[in-house]
Amino acid sequence: MQGGTSGHVSLGFAFLIIGIWHLFNSIKHHSLHPKTFISLPWFPAPRFKYLEPVTIILVTTMFIISELFVAGTGSPTEAKNLRHLEHSLIALSFSLYSFFVILLDRLTPPPPAHRGLLHLFQAAAFAQQLLILHLHSTDHAGVEGQYHWLMQLVASVTLLATVFLAGNPKSFLASFVRGFSVIFQGLWLVVMGFMLWTPEWMPEDCFLKAEVVLCRGDRALRRAKALVNLLFESYLIVLTVFVMVFYLVLVKMYPQEKAEYRSLMIKFDEEEEGD
Repeated sequence: MQGGTSGHVSLGFAFLIIGIWHLFNSIKHHSLHPKTFISLPWFPAPRFKYLEPVTIILVTTMFIISELFVAGTGSPTEAKNLRHLEHSLIALSFSLYSFFVILLDRLTPPPPAHRGLLHLFQAAAFAQQLLILHLHSTDHAGVEGQYHWLMQLVASVTLLATVFLAGNPKSFLASFVRGFSVIFQGLWLVVMGFMLWTPEWMPEDCFLKAEVVLCRGDRALRRAKALVNLLFESYLIVLTVFVMVFYLVLVKMYPQEKAEYRSLMIKFDEEEEGD
């Protein structure tokens, strides 16, 4: 597996798992307690509370080591290694966010204001990701640039949802959108990892040279970009169906407690017996 493939796929799976974890907890908590629902910037695990932030720290640290010392050879500031440095800065942002998640939670008791601060810190990490994607040293005119441009759309949705949650933590819709978009980011990273560095999956009249996808002429390039767009739209449809089915299943598994309804029925029965 080539460097670009392994890096994108490993980071993509991390996004996928974290996104599903967030979506699961958001739907579960909202289904059980819709009136008191509050979206958290991170969700404690049952047996190991800090599983989510520790996982992010471990994955991002391994990713940075892979980008700077395995994939990138020579000086990090060389033109050929700039992309690895940019990728590492994105990973570092999420690693620092996760570190402060643990640090702030260790304060006893953790003030409620920490929730909003962590939402903003999380938004800052996504903003860093979006900024680097937009200013990426990779050629934005090629096939790889098309993948990155579409990735910017998804990252923008994640950033907006996270910023909104900082001021409106009770919004289930924003929490749902954040989880959905993080899953999509992970899925698209995995797709990029395989499609951009697997010669057998290159579009017609396109080839891989020095880890860059090149096409023979403008017609081949336009066709390749159109195929990338179709791939993005197809995964968007599939993922939308998946998260909606996921939502329906979890709502059935964790139905809302009908305590108020039962108390009203008991009171009504008592009044009838009294008459």
